[in-house]
Amino acid sequence: MKWLESIINKDKRLVIGLMSGTSMDGIDTALVRINGSGFDTRIELVEFASYPYESRIRFALQEINNLSATKLSDLNFVVGEAFSDATISIIEKAGITPDDVDLVGSHGQTVYHNPPSVDSEFSSTLQIGEADVIAEKTGITTISDFRTRDMALGGEGAPLVPYVDYLLFRETGRVRIALNIGGIANSTLVTSNLDDVFAYDSGPGNMLIDDVVRIHTHGKENFDDNGKLASGGEVDYKILYHLLNNDYYKVQPPKTTGRERYGREEAEKLYKLVENKSINLNVLISTLVQFTVDTIYNSYEDFIFSKWKIDEVILSGGGAFNSVMVEKLAEKLKPIPLSISDKYSVPPDSKEAIAFAILANETIFTNYANLPKVTGARSGAPLGKISIGKNRLVK
Repeated sequence: MKWLESIINKDKRLVIGLMSGTSMDGIDTALVRINGSGFDTRIELVEFASYPYESRIRFALQEINNLSATKLSDLNFVVGEAFSDATISIIEKAGITPDDVDLVGSHGQTVYHNPPSVDSEFSSTLQIGEADVIAEKTGITTISDFRTRDMALGGEGAPLVPYVDYLLFRETGRVRIALNIGGIANSTLVTSNLDDVFAYDSGPGNMLIDDVVRIHTHGKENFDDNGKLASGGEVDYKILYHLLNNDYYKVQPPKTTGRERYGREEAEKLYKLVENKSINLNVLISTLVQFTVDTIYNSYEDFIFSKWKIDEVILSGGGAFNSVMVEKLAEKLKPIPLSISDKYSVPPDSKEAIAFAILANETIFTNYANLPKVTGARSGAPLGKISIGKNRLVK
């Protein structure tokens, strides 16, 4: 275990976190300097960049349900190459070498997630982006498959970031909500007591909006830049009320959701309203922004406000760059202040990549990083599988 000791015994470690979410558009890559572990974790973001997938990879991911086992197996390695390239690129951007990096923590690309809450015969999850490819191409020890251990314990396998939210945002005497609006919107209640922490997916984030924009522009644009489309339309409340009429929103946490509910198929159904000239694109996008805001706020009323006085909501994720979404959310939350996560030295687009760097660091210390109260697992457990890098192998 000399390879492990050489990492653990360092005062500070350089760790790269890799994350590709439900938008399936690219790889968020964070180079993080980490001191300590567990409750003593301290971080410094050294570099961050997002590297778009090549169009052929993005298309294959969007058609994932139609791929054969052969094509899926191939795609696992192709995405692994893309994650490797992102790792090498961030290293070059930072002006260092792979030998300077201690670990890579790769979330991979989720292509299937079937948690216990779906209530099917089996529960499973699949993230692709082969970690052995990353370890071999970069030489860096790579930790992957963070979700599977929690699901083996009967958990949802998500969300996993709440443990990191606690490490980053806890403060004695303060009660906060860490809100991340990515493809899906998820919230973590953070107090100074880890036992209080709980989290859940409230519903859609940017996923439906992004897919509608892609459909409308035939893939030339991938999102509503700074809410420009949303700002040009009014909310259609008839459509909004229909969207809000779903049993998921009243289900008590723990709960997770994703592309199976808010993916391309649902976006295509909604876009038909534009094609049929029932509404225009701006109205649809504006309505979808309100849909995201309402499902977030309604979840706070249902699950949080009756039990906790909230001092602050801290926003991260792509939603932080949509001015219309931020304004609507801030107005809804008043008088609770809405802050952007960079107030705490965590740029909003980098938080989830940072999270998987931190989770990789926790793995080598064998710290439990899932929260059973959050995921529904029978117990806590260390997360992730280790692919030892060539530069750590004992010769």
